[in-house]
Amino acid sequence: MQHIRIGTRGSRLALWQAEHIAALLKEGGFATEIVKIETKGDKILDVSIAKIGSKGVFTEEIETQLAEGSIDIAVHSAKDMPSVLPEGFELIAFTEREKAHDVLVSHREDFRLDADSPPLIGTASTRRVALLKRYYPKTTTTAVRGNLQTRIAKMKDGACDALLLAYAGVYRMGYTDMIKEQLPFSRFIPAVGQGSIAIECYDQMDPQLKNRLKELLNHSATEQCLLAERAFLKKLQGGCSIPVFAMAVHSADDEGQVTIKGGIISLNGKQLIEAEFHAPVADAHRLGEQLADHILKVGGDVILREIRAAQQK
Repeated sequence: MQHIRIGTRGSRLALWQAEHIAALLKEGGFATEIVKIETKGDKILDVSIAKIGSKGVFTEEIETQLAEGSIDIAVHSAKDMPSVLPEGFELIAFTEREKAHDVLVSHREDFRLDADSPPLIGTASTRRVALLKRYYPKTTTTAVRGNLQTRIAKMKDGACDALLLAYAGVYRMGYTDMIKEQLPFSRFIPAVGQGSIAIECYDQMDPQLKNRLKELLNHSATEQCLLAERAFLKKLQGGCSIPVFAMAVHSADDEGQVTIKGGIISLNGKQLIEAEFHAPVADAHRLGEQLADHILKVGGDVILREIRAAQQK
């Protein structure tokens, strides 16, 4: 029985994802071992992701072990993956996407986003902060980082009134009873890849093994959507510190068509550029680039320059 070593971060959510992949591999006849690896993003919790840097915050140390052959595959949250991987690395599978929307989680039974007394929201995401400033300007935000359990503990200790999180993680960790608001896609388009698990390998992997792993782990419909989203992200040179967003879905009335909606928002929330495009599944990659080209052409390039200038101060 062939043995697959699975590299992952050590948080409960990351381990849930790795165990999910291990179960799929076992069904396919593989023996598995989960290897926990601490990343830069796990070690540095007192500053925002934007200040650490947007490239490889949660992946660099894991990729080092992939290249060295200490692990065979790496399991990541797809939304954590940079738009351009280092040379020699490849994403070979994306799991079926969980519901991708953002939610507000609170320990307070009386929590309301539109309460008379403006709530303090915990989030380290530039996208979420900017969207809150635009749609809920009375709210204030504070950076709360760490794994999900750590952030919930900080919230209960008084760091904030609620946390703004991805539904997928909240659901997978069993905290859905704490959800107080489900934010609509019409306002809160998620980060690229949100809700899916990405499988990464190094290019020295045997092609037959790579194809077998893809066969067992990849969800084709999700992959097509994420190819469009990641093409959009790459064209905009986006990352964790840039508030860009996109979500692609298969058209309800025609599974051969993909629709992508996405855009960019200024850090203060005042400037928002969004657009939507459609194309056949075979053109998913080009569709993401088409969206990015449009966003840049109608003013996104100016917003990007302003964001990067502000973050360099």
